[in-house]
Amino acid sequence: MTHVPNAIPALGERYTIERELGYGGMATVYLAADTKHGRKVAIKVLRPELAASVGPDRFLREIETVARLSHPHILPLYDSGATDACLYYVMPYVRGETLRQRLARDVQLPVHEAVTITRHVASALDFAHSHGVLHRDIKPENILIHEGEAMLADFGIALAVGGEASGRLTALGMAIGTPEYMSPEQAVGDTVLDTRSDVFSLGCVLYEMLAGEPPHTGASPLAVIASRITVPARRVRHRRSGVSAAVDDALAKALAIDPADRFASAGAFAAALRTDDATRSDQPTIAVLPFLNLSSVAENEYFADGLTEDVIAQLSKIQALKVISRTSAMRFKRREQSLNEIAAALGATAVLDGSVRRAADRVRIVAQLIDVAADRTLWTETYDRQLTDIFAIQSDVALQIARALRAELSPDERVRIAHEPTADLEAYHLYLRGRHQFTRFSGEGFKKGIEYYRAAVTRDPRYAMAYVGLALGYAELAETGADNPDEAYARGKEAARKALELDPDLGDAHTVLAYLKFASDFDWIGAEEEFHRALELTPGSADAYDLYGRLCAAMGRFDEAVALLARAQALDPMAHRIDIATALLRAGRYDEALENAQLALELDPKYARAHATVAWTFAKRGRLDEARTHMEKAVALGSDDTMWIAQHGQICAMAGDRDTARATLRRLEELSSQRYVSPYHIAYVFTGLGELDRAMDYLERAFANRSGAVYGIKGSFLFTPLHSHPRFQALLRRMNLA
Repeated sequence: MTHVPNAIPALGERYTIERELGYGGMATVYLAADTKHGRKVAIKVLRPELAASVGPDRFLREIETVARLSHPHILPLYDSGATDACLYYVMPYVRGETLRQRLARDVQLPVHEAVTITRHVASALDFAHSHGVLHRDIKPENILIHEGEAMLADFGIALAVGGEASGRLTALGMAIGTPEYMSPEQAVGDTVLDTRSDVFSLGCVLYEMLAGEPPHTGASPLAVIASRITVPARRVRHRRSGVSAAVDDALAKALAIDPADRFASAGAFAAALRTDDATRSDQPTIAVLPFLNLSSVAENEYFADGLTEDVIAQLSKIQALKVISRTSAMRFKRREQSLNEIAAALGATAVLDGSVRRAADRVRIVAQLIDVAADRTLWTETYDRQLTDIFAIQSDVALQIARALRAELSPDERVRIAHEPTADLEAYHLYLRGRHQFTRFSGEGFKKGIEYYRAAVTRDPRYAMAYVGLALGYAELAETGADNPDEAYARGKEAARKALELDPDLGDAHTVLAYLKFASDFDWIGAEEEFHRALELTPGSADAYDLYGRLCAAMGRFDEAVALLARAQALDPMAHRIDIATALLRAGRYDEALENAQLALELDPKYARAHATVAWTFAKRGRLDEARTHMEKAVALGSDDTMWIAQHGQICAMAGDRDTARATLRRLEELSSQRYVSPYHIAYVFTGLGELDRAMDYLERAFANRSGAVYGIKGSFLFTPLHSHPRFQALLRRMNLA
């Protein structure tokens, strides 16, 4: 017979208790009907001794804080209340199972699934921690699995029993938390805990998902606690060999006995797992060299380059492979180095070399996969087919490479690789021409690319990747200031959503929508969810890691940003170094920022952004003359880019040369009569001049039309003098960044 406390009927007509769902050390959970809204709910009723210790006033006050935690991986709070005999709160009734139930059935989970669940919970914790809320009781019982998504429950008790109540509860013999998952500092009764305590508990949960049991076990709770505070957890890889070295390292760091040796945030823990999720120390790394164009028509170069990119894109869908991205591979188009030298520069263990000859309606493709270290051919094939077979050829190349490298494919990966993007060959050619223009990375290139992409979707309105091209083109126009941001972002979002409507499993579409969500809508949670999905679908996407890193940097999550950007750089060794340098600058790690920026300059001495980044590392150290020299080089190389012009004016103002700064403002005004000039850039100069209200005027204009990289102002080293300004703080609140 279900046990129902006498206090339950006092909940009144609003809820009708149906049955008990579970009983724990702190509360009993009941299934109930919400008569007002006609829905099933779960009601958690605190044990009487706990309710008496916490008290109704504190409980209801703290529950209000929990109710404001709105996140996709946090089980929301519907209602709460107090009667004469009990305290309770109401949650959705989720038709799924707890992680405990799943582990009771399966004991261990697949590594990828365990890491995904951990990411979801870490995302929830990071959000809660940013709102000053610790959970204190992370365990499998408090993690719900519903339709492949993990949701963290029980923030209500966790927050209510913290602080003042903890001493009284300890006196009553009720520990806050569960011994197998408590951090050492929580286990010994420290009353001051921080985010690293929850990180430890989450590490315990991941350990159990992988090893089949928590990291510390014992005959009694005291034995578990004694082991926890004195003996480091045994490496999980010793218990399960299929766990990669990087997951093992990340888990060991999360489970460090000393909080100072752990990750500073749940997000940093998740980022370390994410960087490993698509790569292992023994994972094959393949570089696809640009296919040589052997056609008699030189214009067919775009076709050869397009084929290269499409093969890279197909391989990037395979979890078991690490694939060097296009940007780095294209640097070796002329084959001026040996294959050994190219492989060494790219960190590749295997190289795909090939050629393409297109004539009328036929295409001849020769491809060979070479194990560089062993100097042997792993696979070779010649395709002499109708041009209409081009997608089948690309799919076959990807599958043959995976087979040759002994990379296992999931059924979903095989389906995605076999998918043909369009049945219209002319639409495909238009798309390739658009991408060829886009990769010039200039305002003119973006606009011409958009023209070709539009022609492609006119030919085939169901061509999802062409809509992705449109979305990317408009996003670049918006951020670079080559077009009106308001209009460009709106068109970009429309194109991204159309792409996903046509193909919900298109990783590139999730990536660009994620970028648009945070750059235009300041929807940080929605963007993060899109990035998670993008990386599940295309784990080898350097662009997804790069943009995700940009989101984390904008939110002030610098450790995560650096980890994600390092992953992008590992996939694209000749790129993203400057993105890492910028994130390090934001974090105040100036020596590391300078080192990375100088490495970027070594690769490309004419890279304007690298000179600008070096300039700011000097400026932040007070070496303004050197900063000015490098910024002048950025301006000279930047082809009238107003970003570098404005930053030069800012540094001149900081160096005391106000006349040059004023002249810069006049130049920007003149340029604005010819083309769009971002108010975001003008704000740089006023910040340097110390005219902070004028700077805020322009930042608020930038916010109004989403101009420039306004989404990144929170931790920006460009606006340091503004960080404490009331209008700046108000702007952060409007951008969901407070």
